Amino acid sequence: MPKLKNVLIVPLDWGLGHATRSIPLITNLLENNCGVYIAGETAIAVLLQKEFPRLKILPLNGYRIQYSRQKRWLTIKILSQVPQILFSIYREHRWLKKIVKEYSIDAVISDNRFGLYHSEIPCVYLTHQLLIKTGNRLIENILQSCHYWFIKKYTHCWVPDFKEADNLAGQLSHPKKSLPNVRYIGGLSRLQKIQTIIIYDLMILLSGPEPQRTIFENQLIPQLQHFAGEILFVRGLPQSTNPVVLPKSSQHITVKNHLNASELSPAIMQSAMIICRSGYTTIMDLIKLQKKAILVPTPGQTEQEYLGKKLMEQQLFFCVQQKNFLLNDALEATQTFNFLKKDYNMELYKKVISEFVGN
Repeated sequence: MPKLKNVLIVPLDWGLGHATRSIPLITNLLENNCGVYIAGETAIAVLLQKEFPRLKILPLNGYRIQYSRQKRWLTIKILSQVPQILFSIYREHRWLKKIVKEYSIDAVISDNRFGLYHSEIPCVYLTHQLLIKTGNRLIENILQSCHYWFIKKYTHCWVPDFKEADNLAGQLSHPKKSLPNVRYIGGLSRLQKIQTIIIYDLMILLSGPEPQRTIFENQLIPQLQHFAGEILFVRGLPQSTNPVVLPKSSQHITVKNHLNASELSPAIMQSAMIICRSGYTTIMDLIKLQKKAILVPTPGQTEQEYLGKKLMEQQLFFCVQQKNFLLNDALEATQTFNFLKKDYNMELYKKVISEFVGN
């Protein structure tokens, strides 16, 4: 395979996890002397521009999927947006044909965006969900068939998980029915494990789509007033410059709208306990840093609910539902929970990148 010079990376705009897990891929591509272009908008573009200020961000509309405030209406809310999503797929496919010529793109890495395949250059589809969990087997089979229809259009499908039975995503990444272009590339994390002292008793690491991010934030803030310890509150809002309004008795709470990779690694390592979503990228970060965490799945997001339950059964993390979440009860329950630490090889993807670009 000839050496690739210019690679386009496009993450899905469903939360920040798709963008943050692209950071190690971008970093390694640059180390392999590739030119890298990034496409996206809003928070995705802001986050990656901060991480890579010298790289060009090409404007491309996201799918702009919206969540419902109540879990029971989520499925209807998502289904109502299917025509919009299909139009976005059509539009991004047409967009890619123009961009490949304009910027001499040699390859594409698409993180869960369906329309970024091209007949003349190698294209990678990145996903950890070969099976989309819904709780209904018939619907899961239909969604998997639709998903596989798109995946087959790509040259490669990279799964950020481990091929072995001791993996992170379980049935999501290891369904009964797979595809020949699937390759497991190991975990992806932009964070680095460092030696440091504990400064914060508790770290809140918010992320994910609205309105559930704000709902959980508003649910947590009153409870944090009564916590007797130092708290670092990271809101997961890279675009925002507006501070959260806290009561006067909140001197023990340090609030940050966003932390980049170089700031987030030491912050997590300096925290005794993490409270966060059970998004897959966050899980890979915590696994690499080997930190204890309480996972709170986004309501209605079946993938996160499945991962939270599975990883709690593996004793890697403790999991609590957002509904009626009580901070003190959750922290007390972790006192008798036997957290296990496992050492996974989080550098496997580098070999895959090197082979892909022809080095």
